[in-house]
Amino acid sequence: MLTRIDHIGIACHDLDATVEFYRTTYGFEVFHTEVNEEQGVREAMLKINDTSDGGSSYLQLLEPTREDSAVGTWLAKHGEGVHHIAFGTPDVDGDAAEIRDKGVRVLYDEPRRGTMGSRITFLHPKDCHGVLTELVTSARVEPDEH
Repeated sequence: MLTRIDHIGIACHDLDATVEFYRTTYGFEVFHTEVNEEQGVREAMLKINDTSDGGSSYLQLLEPTREDSAVGTWLAKHGEGVHHIAFGTPDVDGDAAEIRDKGVRVLYDEPRRGTMGSRITFLHPKDCHGVLTELVTSARVEPDEH
């Protein structure tokens, strides 16, 4: 069962400049940063709030580390902006299977490692009214020291 909006992914050309914009404009602080080599991105998670299910909601800022990454090719085609929306779930495997049974294409056969040790999969945007949709089972994490 989907329990919250986990994050909204925003593709950007310059992660540091985009982080600074969200910090100075809205007061959002970086909770976590990492480079995900498998997905070819450098990312920052800006925590917005905690949620009633024990999770949190974030903005995920994504800068490609290589042009051929999914975010890199998307950015080249669409420019900066909202890349995807992610819903939190305690059971990414079960929810992905249930959604697949309803005719929605799930992009990974098995969930992969996502930000902060989470488990993730994506749903095909053509089956979700044009929105790339991610399902996330979060791991418990502490904020990075900044």
